[in-house]
Amino acid sequence: MTTASRRLLGAALALLLSAAVPVSAARADSEPAGVPQTVPALTNWSPGGGSYEYGPGVRLVADDAASRRVARTLADDLRAAGKGTVPVTGGPSRSGDIVVDVEPGDKQLGAEGYELRVGKQLEITGAAETGAFYGTRTVLQLLAHLDEIPAGRTVDVPQYKERGVGVCACYIHISTDWLENLVRDMAYHKLNQLLVEIKVKSDAHPEANSWGYYTKSEIRRLVALGEKYHVTIVPEINSPGHMDPWIQDRPDLQLVDTDGKAQPSRLDITKPEAFAYYKSLIDEYAEVFPADWWHMGADEYMLGSDFAKYPQVLAYAKAKYGANATPQDAFIDFVNRVGAYAAGKGKHLRIWNDGLTGANTVPVTPGTTVEHWLNVRTKPSQLIAQGHPVMNAAYSLYLVRGGFHTNTKKLYDEQWDPRSFEGEKLASRDGITGAKISLWPDNGRGETENEVAKATFLPLNHIAQATWGAPHPDATYAEFTARAEAVGHAPGWQDTTRVPVPDGTYTLSDRGHRTAPAGARLTRTPDGYVTIASADGTTCLETRSGKLTLNVPLEPGSAVTWEPCDAKDTLQRWQLAAADGGYRITSAITRMALDADTDGRLVQYPPDQKAPTTWALAQR
Repeated sequence: MTTASRRLLGAALALLLSAAVPVSAARADSEPAGVPQTVPALTNWSPGGGSYEYGPGVRLVADDAASRRVARTLADDLRAAGKGTVPVTGGPSRSGDIVVDVEPGDKQLGAEGYELRVGKQLEITGAAETGAFYGTRTVLQLLAHLDEIPAGRTVDVPQYKERGVGVCACYIHISTDWLENLVRDMAYHKLNQLLVEIKVKSDAHPEANSWGYYTKSEIRRLVALGEKYHVTIVPEINSPGHMDPWIQDRPDLQLVDTDGKAQPSRLDITKPEAFAYYKSLIDEYAEVFPADWWHMGADEYMLGSDFAKYPQVLAYAKAKYGANATPQDAFIDFVNRVGAYAAGKGKHLRIWNDGLTGANTVPVTPGTTVEHWLNVRTKPSQLIAQGHPVMNAAYSLYLVRGGFHTNTKKLYDEQWDPRSFEGEKLASRDGITGAKISLWPDNGRGETENEVAKATFLPLNHIAQATWGAPHPDATYAEFTARAEAVGHAPGWQDTTRVPVPDGTYTLSDRGHRTAPAGARLTRTPDGYVTIASADGTTCLETRSGKLTLNVPLEPGSAVTWEPCDAKDTLQRWQLAAADGGYRITSAITRMALDADTDGRLVQYPPDQKAPTTWALAQR
């Protein structure tokens, strides 16, 4: 029997079975009883008779190149999940197999939908490779908490095309391990877009390489992981505001006010050399980010400020657009010039919405995607009418490091969905691309990465549910929480809270030179790091010197010193990782390595600027 014939027969049987099997009297917006639990919840589930049991003879059957790519990724993840090594083979299939099939002619599935049929074998069908891949994510989730998968069928198609997470790795460096965990978990929950405001170490502008950057090799590795797991990595360099990571040492590009004071966070949009500088950054990012998107931010350029302090901006606008032009027109002009340049490189432009206040005569180029986070005069419905795809990036979906956290329970109980913007609720999904949660480092030392990961778990599950399917699959938030916990994390997700050594007092040494003569007391913190205290427990290693950025000391080479122990001080938390027969010790907050200078002085350095010290720990 051909795959198409099996699908037609399966569909007919499923319709008969669904008519014969009663559905529990659940709420209309909640998932019926008996549906296997996943996040997002399965839609249109038709139960069958019997079940599928994953056994030792299982094979992954795939007959074409696209199907085999999906099957090989599934094999990797089954192995990572502790399900053994499963061979990928061609047909015919047999009982117990998992069949992966990409059938381009199935238009009902679209680019990301899939059909799953569960019986004596599992059959996953997508009209495109991405759809088949998402079918395998459902299978992995089911195998994570079920010994046997009940028979049935579903056709599962997302409601929104953009299902995302935004991360500002723009000032405070976030470890690549953390970002890779996020990519895996996003894909596992069928989220498809990671939008990162991020600083790539520049070859063209070495003067801009203050710490917080990522090397191009690190970015290429992250992008490759995203490509494997169908997560598009969209880069952002926020401009023309928030440019201080790039122009703090370029006063010639900074906007200067009427008092002659330069603004290191504001690019002077009236200067041709400022636009040329920004274009060169786009060029360099294009080397490592193949995404068809460019995010330029465009937020908070003058929020809380007064254009009157910068008369050169109005002069520029009038010179270009006439006597009725406004200062805002110069800002929109910069946005449109960036959009045109990005389009020339095959990239679509994305911006935040707060700069679109309506105080302009020049329109933003239609087709520019607007991410709506702030309630200003120009509403989402107006943006859609003006020809802009709109993504919901509401402030209510924010997690601010050391500050505001989204109230996921409240959103779930209110049955929030992507039509609910700040200041406006739309009746239709038309023009809405989707939604994302956003992670911001406003107080960079307010929480550690592990604390942020824990806080993000349920918001990530919720945004996955609300952008893929019905926003309220369970009658209560407690039930939705239980669903998320049953599904858990993606295969290959690394538990970064594990500490490789037990609590105790150690001799801490570098190349045989003891740096803590009285011993160092290592104690695991609740979030999975260690404090390194003196033997009497009164002082702890801390990095606190140098220039602060978002309340974090980010100056390479700055001293690490012994300070009075404070359990609440995140700058006293360190991550241990086995390396070269010893351990690498990294600050939980600055993400710089603990190093010893030749004179024995303790300092912090980025790992690409100085080979990290390997520390020996001998328990006393």
